[in-house]
Amino acid sequence: MDLVQSSLIQAVQMILVLLLAPGLTGLVRKVKARLLGRQGPPIVQPYRDLLRLFRKSPVLAPNASWLFRIAPYLIFAFTWLATALVPTFCLGLPFGPWADLIAIIALIGSARFFLALSALDVGTSFGGIGASREVMIASLAEPAMLLVVFTLALVAGSTELSAITAYVLSPSVGLRVSMALAFAALLLIALAENSRLPIDNPATHLELTMVHEAMILEYSGRHLALLELTASLKLLLYFSLIGTIFLPWGLATPGASLASYLAGGLFYLLKLATAGVTLGIFETALAKMRLFRVPDFLGAALMLGLLATLLRFVSSSL
Repeated sequence: MDLVQSSLIQAVQMILVLLLAPGLTGLVRKVKARLLGRQGPPIVQPYRDLLRLFRKSPVLAPNASWLFRIAPYLIFAFTWLATALVPTFCLGLPFGPWADLIAIIALIGSARFFLALSALDVGTSFGGIGASREVMIASLAEPAMLLVVFTLALVAGSTELSAITAYVLSPSVGLRVSMALAFAALLLIALAENSRLPIDNPATHLELTMVHEAMILEYSGRHLALLELTASLKLLLYFSLIGTIFLPWGLATPGASLASYLAGGLFYLLKLATAGVTLGIFETALAKMRLFRVPDFLGAALMLGLLATLLRFVSSSL
């Protein structure tokens, strides 16, 4: 019975993240529009856009290969699986033993690999520009992310999210400078990985500045809908990671009552809403940086991760 219950909760979590991802994107857009003095689209507008795109058949280029056709499905599957591994409102899920930060990074990297390949497949200049920029950003963001993982592994003694969350919730965690540095590095990495300001402006289609949008310009119909949904899922994934690792309060324990699960779900919604509003305010106050300054931005994340790792390593060896 416990296995059936935990499997049902895992299925609920997988559906929950899929349903909440477009709403998170809509919330960020709404906050930015209101801060700029505009009414802006409703929060449910991303759902309407996705439904409209799913009803349309894709238009394919004559020279598009099989990779271009299956890439949206693979990218979506990798990202959805990575998002489903992160505990949202409860712990002790069947995917818990596989909810390893290294595995999540590998899934995100696999999705990026196929996205870059699909952008190069048709041979357009925009696709090549976007793919090269995406790979350049990834080559700087992934080492910084691994340093954050190493710091968390040194602190909690494991790379599993459940073990890290349990350690953060325990009284022995205390106040650690290494955790604060890792938190700051993860925030910078999240902005870069999701092509948000100041790295990229998701609201524009200027060929000289866009990164993610340049890679999906050739997609349409249900293929474009899958990629747009994947982008929303990836944003929710990083917000969930930050909430699970650094703000894990409100998570229901295994075998808890229905009220505890509902309370965990409400806490999770509150975390997402707070993160969405904060991101909207942050992006409104910033301008996009020039492309050649992106390595400096991610270099700061890399140095923060390195300092966190060294600080934790030195403190543990004393």
